[in-house]
Amino acid sequence: MDAQIAVPAGAPRQGTTTATPHSSRAVVAAAIGNGLEMYDFTVYSFFAATIGRLFFPSSSPLASLLLSFATFGAGFVMRPLGAVLIGNMADRRGRKAALTLTIALMTAGTALIAFTPSHATIGVTATVLVVLGRLLQGLSAGGEIGAASALLLESASKGRRCFLVSWQAATQGAAALLGALSAAGVSAVLSPEALQSWGWRLPFLLGLLIAPVGMYIRRHLKETHEAAPHGSVVDVLRQHARTLVLGMLLMTGATASMYILIFYMPTYLIHSLHMPPVTAFLTACVAGATMLVMSPLFGLIADRLPTRKPMLYVASAVSLSCTYPGFVLLSSGAGLALTMGLIALGVTIMAVSNGAGAALLMEAFPRQHRATGMSVMYSLGVTLFGGFAPLIVTWLLGVTGNPIAPAWYLLASSAISLAALTLFPTYPGRD
Repeated sequence: MDAQIAVPAGAPRQGTTTATPHSSRAVVAAAIGNGLEMYDFTVYSFFAATIGRLFFPSSSPLASLLLSFATFGAGFVMRPLGAVLIGNMADRRGRKAALTLTIALMTAGTALIAFTPSHATIGVTATVLVVLGRLLQGLSAGGEIGAASALLLESASKGRRCFLVSWQAATQGAAALLGALSAAGVSAVLSPEALQSWGWRLPFLLGLLIAPVGMYIRRHLKETHEAAPHGSVVDVLRQHARTLVLGMLLMTGATASMYILIFYMPTYLIHSLHMPPVTAFLTACVAGATMLVMSPLFGLIADRLPTRKPMLYVASAVSLSCTYPGFVLLSSGAGLALTMGLIALGVTIMAVSNGAGAALLMEAFPRQHRATGMSVMYSLGVTLFGGFAPLIVTWLLGVTGNPIAPAWYLLASSAISLAALTLFPTYPGRD
């Protein structure tokens, strides 16, 4: 998936292969909104303990952390609603209108988290506003992935789809890298008191600076989909129910890996393995950089294969083989170099399937149902298995006291994905 963009609405599309200068704009447009979403989620997860103390005060630090992660997960509860409303909007009114709406909602949610005074200042209103901010972000994210991924797929020639779609994951890595760098920067520069008081807000404010640029680019996009005003969510559910369920289950391994290896890992290293905060943030930088580099690389490789599934089978098998030994090494007191190497390996395994997996999921739907179908599969999969992963893993660690607990969750998720993969339909090159 490369340098070809989408044809304007109404122009012939079938078999289109001619490169145009608009594909880079499609990548940037998809990247900025998706990146802002992942950046905010990354920063929130890094400062979950601080947010828990400031907005969810409790006599128990573990209870505050759990409430903070519950709020992190609450945003994911809104994803299915966003998938239905905004995904259907992308199929009925076009990708451009949906993507403009999602970045506006994400910006509003981020602003609420960045500017809301603490519980000590305005009481329970602070808690409500932070939860509302996460709900707006979740609503946005529910429709974002389907619309943005459809835009990327439809902006590519059929021989380059995996590569172009892989930039969806690559930009998530870039956003995680930027979020980790900003979190590590304020942690290194500010005193612990200043960081807890106001410094944690700075990375959120930085994210808000990206929003106007993204809004401008998305409003000036070339449309890739002719409006289909008679399409409906009911049609998608009725015609593709089995595919939707299998796709949701197929998302399990990838989304659990993403939210544990990238977003939860700093909290795990700090609170369970007692590593210094700056060191833990640096490992997140390694994870983000690995995702940024490896996703497009494996996307290029996937485009050379006649079908999408072989790379996904390889990724599943390697993940099942390496997850438990990796966490054993992490918990045994691994040094900084080995810790970063293990995390880079885990993210590389995850990146193997990013381009091929996204193309497989979207090609299972005809164009008029693609954004809705992808949004529903992704949002349900992420909500059930990714958004609450930090909460579940934190609970497991607290109940068992076993630092290997995250591996159990990842292994179960990978096994579910592998089973769904064997049954998922494949339509390589479907327009």
